[in-house]
Amino acid sequence: MKKITNKLLWIFAIGQFGWSLLSGIVSNWMVYYYTGSPDAQNPNTGIFASGITQNPIVFKLTLFGLVLAVGRIFDAITDPLIAGWSDGCNYKGGRRIPFMRAIAVPFSLVTILLFVLPQTGNIVVNDVFLFVLLMVFYLFMTIFCTPYNALIAELGDTQEHRINVSTYISFTFIVGQSLSFMLPNVAGMLEGIAGQKNSIRLAVAIMASIACIAMLFPSFYIKERDYIDSKPSKTKPFSSLLKTFQNGQFRRFVYSDVIYFFALTLFQTGLAFYETKLMEIEDKWTFVLTATMTFISVLLYPVVNKLAPKIGKKKLIITGFFSYSFVFLITFLCGKGLHWGFIIAVCAAVPMAILGILPQACVADIAELSRLESGEDRSGMFFAARTFAFKMGQALAMVVFTSVTVAKTPASYRHTALIATITCLIGASLFFLYNEKRILGRIEELK
Repeated sequence: MKKITNKLLWIFAIGQFGWSLLSGIVSNWMVYYYTGSPDAQNPNTGIFASGITQNPIVFKLTLFGLVLAVGRIFDAITDPLIAGWSDGCNYKGGRRIPFMRAIAVPFSLVTILLFVLPQTGNIVVNDVFLFVLLMVFYLFMTIFCTPYNALIAELGDTQEHRINVSTYISFTFIVGQSLSFMLPNVAGMLEGIAGQKNSIRLAVAIMASIACIAMLFPSFYIKERDYIDSKPSKTKPFSSLLKTFQNGQFRRFVYSDVIYFFALTLFQTGLAFYETKLMEIEDKWTFVLTATMTFISVLLYPVVNKLAPKIGKKKLIITGFFSYSFVFLITFLCGKGLHWGFIIAVCAAVPMAILGILPQACVADIAELSRLESGEDRSGMFFAARTFAFKMGQALAMVVFTSVTVAKTPASYRHTALIATITCLIGASLFFLYNEKRILGRIEELK
């Protein structure tokens, strides 16, 4: 086997930039463009809303909220299926890379179609298109991300490499997410050429093309069999999923992770609304604020990377939880003005650095211990089980956000930030149950 180097881990991390850019386009802007109403300052808010059903269908549940929630649930269900398939396959190119290589282009194309096809003259047809395309989007994201995430544990052959690869992919993830916030800016530059609606679609197409190249780069550069001596798992997908959740330490980790992603999804979905409806700033400032947050967060990456082995990932993650709770509370209390956006951006940089890096390393630790104890490498299933759980939290967050904000008033958006504050505090409390020292000690003992 060839030696795994930090250069290889950086090349691997480029793929994270690609899929996070596609994910950011959908998670940060679909709700913004498909719901809400325009105003003089932000004329593009809800620009595609007239094409789909907006009125609540059941109680306060809107079609868009239900579609997004069902999409996340569908995505969560397919995670263990894809993970089991990937863990058990024996392709010439490896257990992970062939999936990434095959799905990068279709994944990028369906992202573009989400902003194009649900705009026929028939609302029912548009609703169906929206539902089908979102299901396909989430399926394709699972086919790329589940094998990709499994490589985090497999390329992380040492504790140092596990923390390093988690740091690198966290960096490329937030760069991708930050770039996705440039969508209104890119669309604004293209508006004179393509018109108001088509400029948004063209901007999505440009970003999706960049993402596609980023996803293809590591899938063609990395020769999986040269670095990983993997043997196919013989455990069936849902048996493997059940076995994964029977791991006590993994369950303790997941309890808090689900709640954290519920709170974070509420906040991320509402971010564009907080800035435009509560702070009353133009949506074009979204990228500047996100870039500020990302820049400060990246400056903190070396600090987190060095502190994690010294004081432990657990203490830092709990600090990150409480820090995010503080950010959500500031958002709930914020007033008008751009300065509020910068206050939140600066404060959010700390938990973003911590929670962007360390949770993946925790899952990699648990997967490594399981491999050493059982002799069976089910890394794909551990990461799939984690995403299965937190996507349930995301699905619930989508339903809650679109239901709470059905009135589209500033107060309704403010309430989502309060809910995020409370739930994030609960997640912090639950993470005290996770026993990192026992996991790392057992890994050293078995090695």
